[in-house]
Amino acid sequence: MSVRKLAMTVARACWLFVLVLVLGMIFANLYPPLWLLCVPAVLPIVVFVVLGRLTSAALKGPAARAPVETLAPVSGRWTALNSPADKVPSHGIHGYGQTYAIDILAAPEPDTRPPFAKLWPLARGNGRYPAFGAPVLAVADATVVRVLDRRRDHLTRTSLPALTWMMLVEGAAREAAGPSWIVGNHVVLDLGDGTYALYAHLKRGSVTVAAGDTVRAGQRIAACGNTGNSTEAHVHFQLMDGLDLDTARGIPFTWRGVGVPANGESFTPPEALTPRETSTTEVPSADRLD
Repeated sequence: MSVRKLAMTVARACWLFVLVLVLGMIFANLYPPLWLLCVPAVLPIVVFVVLGRLTSAALKGPAARAPVETLAPVSGRWTALNSPADKVPSHGIHGYGQTYAIDILAAPEPDTRPPFAKLWPLARGNGRYPAFGAPVLAVADATVVRVLDRRRDHLTRTSLPALTWMMLVEGAAREAAGPSWIVGNHVVLDLGDGTYALYAHLKRGSVTVAAGDTVRAGQRIAACGNTGNSTEAHVHFQLMDGLDLDTARGIPFTWRGVGVPANGESFTPPEALTPRETSTTEVPSADRLD
């Protein structure tokens, strides 16, 4: 086990310990000493900060990777959020290989996406969001190496109370449970040359490929959903240098015909780059990530 993997495992165990203590305080009148609550709560933060600084140093050194050009993972009109064109790391941390990750929301014209609510409604159904169920496409000819599509699609977290709940309660629980709970339903493609593409927050039951399949660029592989640490239906996309999210480092990308869209920038991939209906080589469902 690498030092990075060990550190992430220890951090996850600390989060789990804190959650158990908090539940004990709420439901069992358990009152541990303050240090017993604070130390394991602070240690994961220290781990993320230290690992983040080590990753930042590596990105500026010989280990730095040039951007990898791929197709865009969607078709039609979309808008970028949390883009590496504006800041790195794009999501605030280097953890889970998301240094150069990007979130994209479907943005048809007219855009029917409901606005963020201060108090009410607390949550909305996913059907109100145009991204929900939109096709997600292979960005290159690749091999499928990981699939998970059994997590349920939850309601949106698009109000202040719901967002607070997700950040403080749901997010902490998912951190303790592991990366697969954070990214929700997902597909990982091996693009070759040590590059892996992760698609996160996919719709339950929408994945059309299995581990071991080969896919062609532009082929539909899943649908956009709202699973894992997600406030609303969107596609989270990133390139990384490994399959293990605990140890993977992010790799910069650029989309052919699009580049790297900035925060709030709408884009439409060239029409010539359309989905391909390509058959896959099926493997037993036991090969899917549980």
